[in-house]
Amino acid sequence: MSVLVLKNISSEGPGTIEDYLRENAIDFKILDLSREELSLTDKANTLVIMGGPMSVNESDLYPYIKKEVALVQDFILSGKQVLGVCLGAQIMASALGAKVYPGPEKEIGWFDIELQEGGLRDTRMTAMATHPRAGDFWKKFKVFHWHGETFDLPAGAARLAKSELYPNQAFRYGEHAYAFQFHIEVSKEMVYSWLKGENIDMDELVRNTEKYYEDYSQRAINFYKTFFKK
Repeated sequence: MSVLVLKNISSEGPGTIEDYLRENAIDFKILDLSREELSLTDKANTLVIMGGPMSVNESDLYPYIKKEVALVQDFILSGKQVLGVCLGAQIMASALGAKVYPGPEKEIGWFDIELQEGGLRDTRMTAMATHPRAGDFWKKFKVFHWHGETFDLPAGAARLAKSELYPNQAFRYGEHAYAFQFHIEVSKEMVYSWLKGENIDMDELVRNTEKYYEDYSQRAINFYKTFFKK
């Protein structure tokens, strides 16, 4: 396996995804598209696209978004693996012909997602939904959010999860392409550094992060084990 990780902004890296790849000796390369050129001829067989504060609809300001859209289309047509996180998920939705637009309000902090029919039948999502310590299955569980846009479900995609505010929190296209609106990759340090200065209750954020993070990070690893297979 060879993994290409695309950063849309320097401050939003792959976090625990990078940790997992390193710890399991999986070949990977990280490109910061705010500083480096993206080649559409990369030989990786797995593509991971991270988040960013920009919109997929701002490709006039961030021309590399068009290249990401084209790369997603190429990977999906070739049957290669794709994982999009937040903006990465929105880029995937756009690449598959769906609209991306502002949501009803920003979703920032720790909120539940609930698996839908597609998620309940997906072994990678059920691995994430299995409680890391108790071992029981949770249809609804806390994840970390930081986004203000959403997308329509692409034609032919399976809806995997929803939240109270956003009906499309995760989808799968085909067997190998996964899009997550939530941030599966965060470390505690990322949570605190990202939201410093945001107009939110930081005391509540710290309480919730300390309460939910350990289990959440293990849920993420459960997903990584099923997705990043050599």
